[in-house]
Amino acid sequence: MLLSPSPMGHGSIDCYTIFDTKQDHYQVMNVGWDRHWRVYGCVLHFDIKKGKIWIEQNMTEMRVAQELVERGVAKEDIMLGFQTPGMPTYTDYAII
Repeated sequence: MLLSPSPMGHGSIDCYTIFDTKQDHYQVMNVGWDRHWRVYGCVLHFDIKKGKIWIEQNMTEMRVAQELVERGVAKEDIMLGFQTPGMPTYTDYAII
C-alpha cells in the first residue's frame, strides 16, 4: 500500500506499508531517489511474537511504545527488540 510521497529530499521517495497478517510482521519503508542517491530503508518495523508487540525498528520521532501504552497495551507486553539482550534497561517495558 502506497502511503504518500515523502516531502523530504529533492526527488521522489515513496512510503510503503508492508503488512504480513499471517506471520504478524508489519513495516513501513521509504523507497526512491533523492537526487542521485538511492533511498531504501525500513522506517518502522513491528512483530507480534507470543502475544507481545516487538518494536524492532523506529526511525521516527514518534514515541511508539508510549503511544501503545496510551492506547491500552500493558508495558510488559511491549518488547524493545532494538535493545541489547541482557543489558539493563531504564524503562518499564518487557526485557528480552
